[in-house]
Amino acid sequence: MNLGIEEFWNFLIRNSSIPRLANVINMMDQNSIEVVTAIQAVIKASALCQKIRKDLVGGESILKSDRSPVTIADYGSQAIICKMLRERFPHDTIVAEEDSKELRRPDHSKNLEQVTHYVNAFVPTSSSKEVCSWIDFSSNSVTDRFWALDPIDGTKGFLRGDQYAIALALIENGVVKLGLLACPNLYVDIHQPFGEKGCLFVALKGRGSVQMDIHVLTKQTLSVSKVMNPSEAIITESVEPDHADHLFHQRLAQKLNISKPSIRMDSQAKYGILARGEVTLYLRVPSPGEPGYKENIWDHAAGSIIAEEAGGRVTDVLGNPLNFSCGIKMVKNHGILVTNGILHDVVLKALEM
Repeated sequence: MNLGIEEFWNFLIRNSSIPRLANVINMMDQNSIEVVTAIQAVIKASALCQKIRKDLVGGESILKSDRSPVTIADYGSQAIICKMLRERFPHDTIVAEEDSKELRRPDHSKNLEQVTHYVNAFVPTSSSKEVCSWIDFSSNSVTDRFWALDPIDGTKGFLRGDQYAIALALIENGVVKLGLLACPNLYVDIHQPFGEKGCLFVALKGRGSVQMDIHVLTKQTLSVSKVMNPSEAIITESVEPDHADHLFHQRLAQKLNISKPSIRMDSQAKYGILARGEVTLYLRVPSPGEPGYKENIWDHAAGSIIAEEAGGRVTDVLGNPLNFSCGIKMVKNHGILVTNGILHDVVLKALEM
């Protein structure tokens, strides 16, 4: 079966019990309604995002109070996922990046109409008011059990037509139990970066990580690279210079005798390419322009379990485990370091420079 990405997503939505998808779910936890619901939700959200990209509406964005962009795709993705989670798990908290405050403004009425139009294509509803209410299921407080959602991680990448991800994680008592990354623009085969695109990464605590090839409905179990010599490592880092200290990364690469150029990529897709062995290290040393910056939980929760369940190791740059229990900001962590595990202590030592 060779479907376009939008047709594929719609096919999965209509056939969520097809044997091959069921095999992926059964491999993780055949009795888990959380896994099934999460997969269905991110598939629908991905289909919406790709449809907006195809229609080129995603080129329009709203600047939030922190000057970061948000698109109608961000809002639509969050509305769909929050609605589906709330219906299945009415007592669960959802901690998501967006709210509808800006969208409800009179001068953004056109954007709200567009969000409602696209959401209606996947989850029929009656009003823009209802769509806003779904978006606002999000809370700013973490609880013993909550979902962390980034409806579009890498909004600038989405706007450029580059990498982005729909990131969803289930966290219980501070531990990530389930993580999903839908990466519609990510190439499936690491040996063919200009080939077919569209990946869904899924990981369940203690059950491993898988990548779904969305064109032929197959799956593969993920495993990080086995590189043992730091000089043979490949680094991935953020595209945006304000997200990390690129110059520091370069100096670290020189210290480790890494000569291969880094792969710069938007979103948590970086966790995915590390989990499948394409790169060896993911570095995110805070930018000197924002020395006190703290990461958001939705930017790392899903990706971290996908990398760890593939055999990788995830800490901050000081070697501390990531802490998702302190609120929406990871206040007890400084930066991010993800490796194949083999090189983790070596890199931590080099980071002391």
